[in-house]
Amino acid sequence: MVKQSTTQEILIVTGMSGAGRSTVANALEDLGWYVVDNLPLAMLKTLADMADRSGGALPRIVAVVDVRGGDLFEDIQSTVESLRESAEVRVVFLDATDDILVRRYEAVRRPHPLQHSAGSLLDGIRLERERLQELRASSDVVIDTSRYNPHELSTATRELFTDEDTPGLQLSVQSFGYKYGTPTDVDLIADMRFLPNPFWETDLRALTGVDAEVKEFVMSRDGATEFLEHYVAALEPMFAGFQRENKRHVSLAVGCTGGKHRSVAMARELADRLAALPGVSVSLRHRDLGRE
Repeated sequence: MVKQSTTQEILIVTGMSGAGRSTVANALEDLGWYVVDNLPLAMLKTLADMADRSGGALPRIVAVVDVRGGDLFEDIQSTVESLRESAEVRVVFLDATDDILVRRYEAVRRPHPLQHSAGSLLDGIRLERERLQELRASSDVVIDTSRYNPHELSTATRELFTDEDTPGLQLSVQSFGYKYGTPTDVDLIADMRFLPNPFWETDLRALTGVDAEVKEFVMSRDGATEFLEHYVAALEPMFAGFQRENKRHVSLAVGCTGGKHRSVAMARELADRLAALPGVSVSLRHRDLGRE
């Protein structure tokens, strides 16, 4: 695991064609990096200057750079040295064995970028390797992707570039009222209509699930605490599995009739419990609160 700094960080991702640049870029984007794919090397300094003027809005940048050209090694070296005057810069080189690269290109039935000029797929790979050997030797991080499938490479990238403060799973919790429609953009829904409705309590009707009196009423009903404890216990291994499978975003909804009392109180309790799980970052909103 790489500990991130507070200064602007730039990763230049390059390497052999077919070694997994797009997979690595997608994994880094999921971690919150600002990714620019196929960036011309001449534009890298311009991008860094723009990020510097953004006032911290783009603290971490990934530039995926194709450097097959023969003269580009000197260009990238001078660019890196210039950028290092104001930012932390690392060059990440992705590699794989010739036979693995051949197998990958044959699987997708696409030509290697240098195949036409070199004469064959293997000759194109060897020509590219020859051109990039000096850059590979000088790179800060070299990742041999030969033993990885795309899923495993994505996982390895997250492990390498995730810092201690980056959540493994971003969880969105929302309350809602069934009478306004069931959310269509959520992964899981919990129905709180098995609990007595505070609406029928005269002193609670005007209050909401945010109020302590309603929370106490809802959570003291038979089955409320049992549901909460068992639901969290069921979600914990599920969320751990989602993180292992690189599912980064999960949305969970809690519903009641009007989205004012039971669902709001339970969503708040649920969000608090789930936020305590390792690697989980929770956001909470009440979709229909105040709608009546």
